[in-house]
Amino acid sequence: MTFQSILFERPEDRVTKDTPEAPVFFVDLNLDQIVEAITASRAEYNLKPFFYRSLGDIDAIHYRHEIMQDLENVLLYEHIRSFTQKLRAMREDLVQADKRYYRYQKESWFLDAVEVYCDAINCLAHDLTAADLKSRGFIAFRQYLVNYAASEPFTLLLAETQKLKADLSTVKYCLLIKDNGFKLRKYESESDYSAQVEETFHKFKQGAVKDYSVKFSDWPDMNHVEAKALDFVAQLYPEIFATLANYCVKNANYLDETIAGFDREIQFYAAYLDHIAILKRAGLKFCYPKISNHRKEVCDYEGFDLALAYKLIGQQSSVVCNDFYLKDKERIFVVSGPNQGGKTTFARAFGQLHYLACLGCPVPGREAQLFLFDRLFTHFEKEENIKTLRGKLEDDLIRIHDILNHATANSVVIMNESFTSTTLKDARFLGQEVLQAIMQLDSLCVCVTFVDELASLNEQTVSMVSTVVPDNPASRTYKIIRRPADGLAYAISIAEKYRLTCERLKGRIRS
Repeated sequence: MTFQSILFERPEDRVTKDTPEAPVFFVDLNLDQIVEAITASRAEYNLKPFFYRSLGDIDAIHYRHEIMQDLENVLLYEHIRSFTQKLRAMREDLVQADKRYYRYQKESWFLDAVEVYCDAINCLAHDLTAADLKSRGFIAFRQYLVNYAASEPFTLLLAETQKLKADLSTVKYCLLIKDNGFKLRKYESESDYSAQVEETFHKFKQGAVKDYSVKFSDWPDMNHVEAKALDFVAQLYPEIFATLANYCVKNANYLDETIAGFDREIQFYAAYLDHIAILKRAGLKFCYPKISNHRKEVCDYEGFDLALAYKLIGQQSSVVCNDFYLKDKERIFVVSGPNQGGKTTFARAFGQLHYLACLGCPVPGREAQLFLFDRLFTHFEKEENIKTLRGKLEDDLIRIHDILNHATANSVVIMNESFTSTTLKDARFLGQEVLQAIMQLDSLCVCVTFVDELASLNEQTVSMVSTVVPDNPASRTYKIIRRPADGLAYAISIAEKYRLTCERLKGRIRS
């Protein structure tokens, strides 16, 4: 295969422009926090646009899975890391060249940058040749890189760079300073008297003595005296410095665009793997999910909210994992239970799992099967906006109406505590109407609600309940389990705690 991109196998999958804005559901699902944490240490690569566009093809997802799995080889990962570090050093040299004022210094920085580039290409070509690669992406890139390293333009660039560096290393001169002036001339193999002077005065040395040697400044900028001295050196070696000038002009566009693209795109994988490695070390599991574009029997075992987990691990707190599955005609999770029990976290995790899976990334969980959605919609509670002149209920209805107008059978809908601003009777009626519409679409859905009756509408709905510690109902377990929502479990736990059950009250009355 012809190498196009380490992110996109097919040319038609690759977009010409970055997606500048995050999808509208990012904030609701805390995906903005996840992407920020993943990309924070690699701001120079502008990786966020890669996370703003999910894939719509299963083979494109598998293409990324293969590359991720190759990069789990520690040796290969180190080779890639070494390569990207060298290209980072190359870019730093180019920045220095652009910042400098004096011509010869600018050209020197440019020459150093090209030297680093050539070394990076040859080293990676050698390392990938010896690597046991299995992914289509890396195998194609290896062939491209090997061909490029053997191509006439690159070999000529390498030869010119090496010769010019060798020629510059022969530049030697003497600097004669007198009063406020100096002279330069070529070095003519004069004797170095420093060793003889040290030997002569060695007998006078007693114990530790003050070092009077002067070190040259390593500050990158030159002053006007140094610049003038360099001008004189160039006059002493006109051919070498003329060659340097021609070299810089001729090779101004030396950087191969495909390799530059690889250097940026490979950071998508490296950044994600580095991020989840932190969570793996804490004992959390990740897997490569099975993806289907027709089977909606989704599941995930030992899954969790990636944003919350990263925060809790940083606080050295434990992370609660949950399982879920849908089978046969089941399409909708209706999640109920006490407040602050993990219901919204469960809904967010469901959305995160599907989105990350459609990016081609490993997802939280020991094992997962997920659905290739066309669009993902969220309806989370928002504060009233006085500018719209709409009440909260009206705003909820307008937003949900818009979702239902655009959702399809291949969409994922996540609703969190909708219709909380109205009465229980109206919330029950509206909730039923919305879920019936989603059922007709046959979309996948998670509905977090305080209306327990919605959990038993028909065979398409599945009841999930957040649980509490039996002996202490004020304490949440954050476990979301599959069981009928009777609306009584939490109330009975509270009654038991305060000895207010029917039996307890009868006993107290009799006594």
